[in-house]
Amino acid sequence: MRPPSRPLTHDLFKSFAEAFGIAVNEVVIYNLVEGIFYSKLMCTTPEGKPVEIDARTSDAIAIAVRFNCPINTFEFILSQAGIILDESTLASTTEATEEPVTDEADIDNYLSKSTEELKQMLDTAIKSEAYEKASKIRDELNNRKKS
Repeated sequence: MRPPSRPLTHDLFKSFAEAFGIAVNEVVIYNLVEGIFYSKLMCTTPEGKPVEIDARTSDAIAIAVRFNCPINTFEFILSQAGIILDESTLASTTEATEEPVTDEADIDNYLSKSTEELKQMLDTAIKSEAYEKASKIRDELNNRKKS
């Protein structure tokens, strides 16, 4: 899969923030109401002033991945979401990884799908606000149109 010819929105955000010396230090998922997660980007200005920026959780996570910063939440949110962590799971979620996670399995999966299946997957990804996944599916559909 070739990289997009223009930066994706989250990559643009990272370039913009870095150009103006803004650091994204952490993402905090701070609330869960009626199945909707609420998140903030915890940033620092070049002068060292802390700034909180409200964000959709899907966008906040995509930005956290790009800035390699932690994503934190509260125990009540995990409980409310029905997520139960045992000690071994908790330990594995706090370990930092050296290499970024790639979606090679997803890419291989897209190649095995029909165009109609990919269109359905694209609709589902957009509805669930999984924009990065949607962009990869869109790229595969565009590659097929060119062929």
